[in-house]
Amino acid sequence: MPAESVLGLQWGDEGKGKIVDLLAQKADYVVRYHGGNNAGHTVVVGSKKHFFHLIPCGIFHKNTKALISNGVIIDLEVLVKEMDILLKEKLNLKNKLFISPRCHLILPYHKNLDAAYENARGKNKLGTTKRGIGPAYSDKVSYNGLRVYDLADWNDFTEKFTFQAKIKNKILKTFGVKPVNITAELKKLKKLRSRIMPFVKDTFEMLNDAAANKKRILFEGAHGIMLDLDWSPYPFATGSNTVVGSVNTGSGLAYRQLGNVIGIVKAFTSRVGGGPLPTELHGRLADAIRERGGEYGTTTGRARRIGWLDLEAVRFSCKINNVNELVITKLDILSGLLELKACTGYTLNGKKIHYSDCGYKELAKVKPVYKTFPGWIEDISGIRKFSKLPKECRDYLNFIGKFLGVKIKFVSVGAERNANVKF
Repeated sequence: MPAESVLGLQWGDEGKGKIVDLLAQKADYVVRYHGGNNAGHTVVVGSKKHFFHLIPCGIFHKNTKALISNGVIIDLEVLVKEMDILLKEKLNLKNKLFISPRCHLILPYHKNLDAAYENARGKNKLGTTKRGIGPAYSDKVSYNGLRVYDLADWNDFTEKFTFQAKIKNKILKTFGVKPVNITAELKKLKKLRSRIMPFVKDTFEMLNDAAANKKRILFEGAHGIMLDLDWSPYPFATGSNTVVGSVNTGSGLAYRQLGNVIGIVKAFTSRVGGGPLPTELHGRLADAIRERGGEYGTTTGRARRIGWLDLEAVRFSCKINNVNELVITKLDILSGLLELKACTGYTLNGKKIHYSDCGYKELAKVKPVYKTFPGWIEDISGIRKFSKLPKECRDYLNFIGKFLGVKIKFVSVGAERNANVKF
């Protein structure tokens, strides 16, 4: 069976964690292939919430193996903390969790540099998570990165880390930031190294063998498409490519082996951090949606900005990723609103303009073209059949599918694993 990929089609926080967890019930492998611990996925099992930043969400399923492949950048401290949480849940990670030796490392000086750059920007802050993502990717492409591979030879790693830390400390001093204590950090890293090395294995061969044997493989996208390094309104982006093509570069599985591409769309829009958000709402309505939906960052805890559903942006995401199916999430949060709006296009200076034509300056100035829908008052969280949804709700969903030209697979109406409406 061809592999499947789950992608967030907006600015992140679409509810990918729940959907990956749900689909992983039938998967042999679930794979993280890009990004770092700036991603945050939430899985609700019963009354308990589980938060993942690096480990793939499907790891709870008995027969599912979790792979962190080469495109992921790893903060060892975060990874070990997640492992410890799973161990407390009596989950045996042996032959369950696998980490590619090609993964680059987020190191202490990366986090310090991230914060220093962001603070230095003043009013022009990008809204980074200050997790060291950008500086780690910068080191990767400038041949200054250190990988899990380097940890195998501790003496060699010590030499490389010391060299890089001395350079980074000089930069930190120019920002007036306290330099990294090389000796203390190496001591911490050595302990973390001992925890993860038993799980290091070549994930390339694992995945390609799995594909050859027709195993079910599920790829877990970490960030929304609107944050892609090349296709976002740069520089308001994450440090990696989030489009479906990064499955190949981030895992080694050939693109031809990728079958279904499932796009996750929140029934409204949200984002964390700076950058333009054409359909952004303010005031009481935004506050009400935010509070009802628990729209606070899993990674940062920051309040998310709220907006109406931006179908112009989502249409772009569908095209660039050749999305086959849609999952609409958090539809239940919109219950009780008298009316809803969906953006069907942009104008700039009175002329029609597409998302793909916009940089961040244009995107900040565009005027959304809205279609207005009547709302519904019914609580839909307990509904499991499409025909049982209020007419107004069905009309809203049908319009989304028709506008995007993509079939809706199902609709999420709650945080729980099985709170879904079959379409």
